[in-house]
Amino acid sequence: MAEHKPKIALVTGAAQGIGEGIALQLARDGFDVAVADLDGQQEKGAGVVKEIEDLGQQAVFVPIDVADKGSFEQAVDAAAEKLGGFDVLVNNAGIAQVRPILEVTQDELEKIFAINVHSIYWGIQAAVRKFDELEVKGKIINAASIAAVKGFPILSAYSASKFAVRGITQTAAQELAAKGHTVNAYGPGIVGTGMWELIDRELHEINGKPLGENLKENVETIALGRIETPEDVAGVVGFFASDRADYVTGQTLLVDGGMLYN
Repeated sequence: MAEHKPKIALVTGAAQGIGEGIALQLARDGFDVAVADLDGQQEKGAGVVKEIEDLGQQAVFVPIDVADKGSFEQAVDAAAEKLGGFDVLVNNAGIAQVRPILEVTQDELEKIFAINVHSIYWGIQAAVRKFDELEVKGKIINAASIAAVKGFPILSAYSASKFAVRGITQTAAQELAAKGHTVNAYGPGIVGTGMWELIDRELHEINGKPLGENLKENVETIALGRIETPEDVAGVVGFFASDRADYVTGQTLLVDGGMLYN
């Protein structure tokens, strides 16, 4: 009997937080994983690689600047070469910005769109080139947010960037369906990672509430009564990456514990 060959996934922003959770979930699901992150995150990334290897799967760290088209292409090529294939891209990397709309600067807007939006284009283009080269029907999974379906005050630039991700996901799904590729997105709510610690600190500076209070008040709005974990998000991504989602494309699935109802 021929040996079963694992599928290969690349996850951006995988050295920590939600990306790490996704990388580990995919490994548990039988994927070999390229852990892609900034060059400066190599030490953390190596730790995630070790965790994946301990789960019995192959993994490599791949440096990437998701805002740079050439860097994305190099990362995809490296993942495919080192792991022997390419089947799934998770466009997970992103940043938040907390700023009243009247104070948003040109530099801030350009930075968040370069990382949160341009990266989706570069990732889709690089992934599809590789899928077609390898003659596989691939899956692209993008990081949206609850802020992709509802704009949030003080998060106008972030909300705009995530609305854009949702739109790109829908259009890419339609354009790539003829090739057999699927494109979906996941929309986390309030996840207990460094991003929400940043949001809480920035909100503290704006409204003067004690550190932790803004986060606490937001968590209290969650129907399921607890903060979200990276593992909660990773379960949805694992579904989109699996054969069970072969007939699902163009969707943004909220995974927020019951905050918005779409």
